[in-house]
Amino acid sequence: MSTLAPDQRNYYYLLEGGRAGVHKPILAALYAVHNQPQLTDGETGLGIAPVNQVDLAEVDTFAAQVQYAANTLRSLTQGLIEQGWSGADIWDASVGRYSDRFLQTVAQGFTPAEGDGQGPAQEGHRDAAQLEPSDAAALLQAYLDDLSTDYSGAQLPQNVGQLDPALLAFAERVPPNYGRLDFQRQAMVEAVRLWRQLDTTAAVYEVLSVPVVDQVPDEAALDNALVGFMQSVARYYAGYPNQREALIRLVQLWRAMDGREEAIAWLLTHDPFAHETNLETLDPALIAFVQKIPNLYNGQGDLRFALTEGYRRWFGLDSRTTAIQQLGINPDDLAQTADNQDTLVSTARTLDRALLDFAVHIPTTYTPTEDQREALIHLVQLWRRLEGRIPTIQSLFEDLRRLERSAPSSPEAMPAPVPA
Repeated sequence: MSTLAPDQRNYYYLLEGGRAGVHKPILAALYAVHNQPQLTDGETGLGIAPVNQVDLAEVDTFAAQVQYAANTLRSLTQGLIEQGWSGADIWDASVGRYSDRFLQTVAQGFTPAEGDGQGPAQEGHRDAAQLEPSDAAALLQAYLDDLSTDYSGAQLPQNVGQLDPALLAFAERVPPNYGRLDFQRQAMVEAVRLWRQLDTTAAVYEVLSVPVVDQVPDEAALDNALVGFMQSVARYYAGYPNQREALIRLVQLWRAMDGREEAIAWLLTHDPFAHETNLETLDPALIAFVQKIPNLYNGQGDLRFALTEGYRRWFGLDSRTTAIQQLGINPDDLAQTADNQDTLVSTARTLDRALLDFAVHIPTTYTPTEDQREALIHLVQLWRRLEGRIPTIQSLFEDLRRLERSAPSSPEAMPAPVPA
C-alpha cells in the first residue's frame, strides 16, 4: 500500500494542530522520530499507542495517529499547567516555539490518567492516548527543522518576541469593532474553542451558557458572551500555547487570512491599533450598492453630485470641474447655457449617461485599492445623506449583514454580475 506524500501528511498536521491548538511542527517531529507503529494503511505512526478507553482500532491509521497525537499533547500540556508550569515554561515566546524543557518532557512519553477529561471543558482529553518515549535530541531537531521550513516558506521573521503584545492589542480592539457579522462571530467562537480546549462549537455554546434550539444558538446571548470573553482576554492571558493559538486563529479568521503564518506576519508588520476596522470586509457591500445605482438613479441633483464626487475621487481628480470635463462635458458650456432650460436638461442627461456608464463598470474595474474603496465609501455617504464617515461605515456593515443572511432571490441579495 502506498504511503502519503509529505504535503498530504502536512495537511493532517495542520488540520489536527488547528483543531487542538497544538503547534503543528511538533506533530511532524513525532512522525519523524518515532516511525512506528506500522499502520493498516501502509503508513507509520507518531508513537501513539492504545490505552484506557482507546483501543487499537482507533489509532491504526495515519489520520487517527495525528488526531490522537494532538489530543494527547493537549492533555499532557494541561497536566503540566495543573502541576504549576507557567506559559514561559512551555513556550519560548522569544523564538516562537515550544521550550526545550517542554520538548524534553514530550520525549519522555506520556500516559493519560484513566477517565481523563470529564465534562465539556475537557472534551478533547477523553481521546488522549499513550505517547511512547523518543530521543529528546532527535525530537528537538526534527521540530526545529519543520519549524524552519514553515517560516522560510512563509517568509516570516523567526524572531517573534513581539507576537504576544500584538495579539493582546488586537484582541483589545475586537469588542468595539464587532459588527455582528458572521465571520467575526465565527472568529470569536473559534478563539473560545481553542482557549477552552474544546473540539466543537456545540461545546463552546455549552461552556458559555448560550441557549440552543435545534442546534442554533441564541444569537444575542452568544454575542454578549463572546464580547464578554474578549473583554477578559488581557486579564487572563498567561502565555499558554492554547491561549496564543486561540488569538492567532482569531486574527486569521477576523482578517480573512489563509493561514496561521500569514496572521503572524501581519501582526508583526502592522499596528493593530491602526486597523480598527477591516475595510476590505466592506467590498461586497460597496459593490452591491453600486450595482443598484442604475435602477435607483433618477437624475436628482444630490444624486448627480454624489456620483460626480465618487467619480472625482475614484480617478484622483483635483476638482469637480475637472471631473465634469473628463466626463465629456465642457464646464464653460454649462455656464453659458444656464438660462437655456432645454440645453441645460440635454447637458444634464449627457452627464447622467456618462456617470451611469462609470457606475455600471465599477464592479469589473474595482481593483481594489484604498483610493477606490474610499471613493465608494464617500459616494455612499453623499448618496444616503449621512453625516460622516462613521455612520457611513456602520450603514455598510448593516448592508453586509443583510447580504450574508439574504436568500439569492431576495431583493437584498447581491445582484447578478453584469458582463464587462
